[in-house]
Amino acid sequence: MTFGVFMHKDGSIYDDIPEMHYQFPKSYLSRAQQMVGDWIVYREPVKIPNSKGFFAVAKVERIIPDQDVTDRYRAIIEEGSYLPFEPTVPHVVNGEPVERALANAQAAVRPLSHSDFARIISLGLPDEDFLPRSDYDNIDEDRVREHQTPFEIERPIVQSLVSKPFRDRAFRRAVMHAYDGRCAVTGWKLVNGGGRLEAQAAHIRPVEHGGPDSVRNGLALSGTAHWMFDRGLIGLKDDLEILVHRKVNDREGVEAIINPTGKLKAPDIESYRPHPKFLSWHREFHDFEA
Repeated sequence: MTFGVFMHKDGSIYDDIPEMHYQFPKSYLSRAQQMVGDWIVYREPVKIPNSKGFFAVAKVERIIPDQDVTDRYRAIIEEGSYLPFEPTVPHVVNGEPVERALANAQAAVRPLSHSDFARIISLGLPDEDFLPRSDYDNIDEDRVREHQTPFEIERPIVQSLVSKPFRDRAFRRAVMHAYDGRCAVTGWKLVNGGGRLEAQAAHIRPVEHGGPDSVRNGLALSGTAHWMFDRGLIGLKDDLEILVHRKVNDREGVEAIINPTGKLKAPDIESYRPHPKFLSWHREFHDFEA
């Protein structure tokens, strides 16, 4: 297997939607082709203020020429493979670079060793059942023992990355963190007697309709707001104004639970906010008026 790193910066000259596709110049084509059918991690450049470091994992389905820009290509991300890290993984942990094989560290597309991949995944997607625990297969102090063979490392990782229960937990953790456990529609932050947040992690574009397990395709919603959103009783404009569907029979009742601003209680971090592409899909699917 050839694991890899894709460098991504919001607002760059490249037309990326990390959940769906990654654009790169021809100079990186041979490297990117080696990663087709395998997993990559997304990394934000070190020089960006408050860089997130490594922030997601995804699987490359295929490479295609870019139809809009000469000598550029797109890595198409396999549907349902994208998964955000929570916590995001810093460039340096315990005084050592997380990505240890740094010969090509400046390249936007580059290969990643099996041990580096395992280390990054274990830090970004912590889960008690993620990797088997034994004297010879162990994650200790944020590192994977280097004597492991690639097969010993990759098998449990890939099994977890495609596991629905594992993905559901990771998606919920990332969304709850982004929204601070608060329902984005009502503004409520309710906690039950057991300390569990009442809010649920909702997809804007459902997985069964091609939506990714991405924070930008997610919302923290109370049970009632989640039910209404999934059934198209409420929706969102691109500016995050909350819409009430024209066919709602109890408009006053629906409006009563919407927070007083009439707009979504969105994360402060821009890159965590709902992506217009997913919002427009939801409006079109549920036939909201333009």
